[in-house]
Amino acid sequence: MSITFGIIVVLVVLGAWVVSIYNKLIRLIEAVNNDHKQIDIQLDRRYKVFESLIEILKKYMDYEQSTLKQVVALRNQAQLAQTSGDEKTRITAENGISKIMSGLNLVFEQYPDLKANQNALQLQEEVVNTENKLAFAKQAYNDSIEKYNVEKKSFFESLVVSSFQSKLSKDFIYWNLPEDQIKQKENYTVKF
Repeated sequence: MSITFGIIVVLVVLGAWVVSIYNKLIRLIEAVNNDHKQIDIQLDRRYKVFESLIEILKKYMDYEQSTLKQVVALRNQAQLAQTSGDEKTRITAENGISKIMSGLNLVFEQYPDLKANQNALQLQEEVVNTENKLAFAKQAYNDSIEKYNVEKKSFFESLVVSSFQSKLSKDFIYWNLPEDQIKQKENYTVKF
């Protein structure tokens, strides 16, 4: 009777341990998903600010025609890639928009009247703030991925992950990291 009770206690403890690890990994996956949504929010905000800035720029130059076309094309490409689940293409398109945004400061320098326009200055500041928030969101996302990958590769956690592959073994794409840093993070192993 006591051996049966001991086996039951061991099984209950083992089950609680597996559930605990499972829940921890699910929380980490959800943290990565939430950080990804925060990037989406900042990308959407950036696009809206950019549209407003383009409206002001129209009064001052022809620059906005080709720029707006490029941004719309890149935005459409990013949205199509997001819909199809092609995260790499989406990241490339969004990074293209970032490059265009960084070039706007040079445009402002070429037009003194534009530099004096209060709305344009406020929007230019919003662009900078949005890009900073976007960079922070991307870093938080990458950090969440790294934390998840470290946990899922830990010894006991990897045993649970192998038992629940469909739920716990996720491959997330880092946002805007050089390939050598990505390989370094992905090849990380826990050392005993």
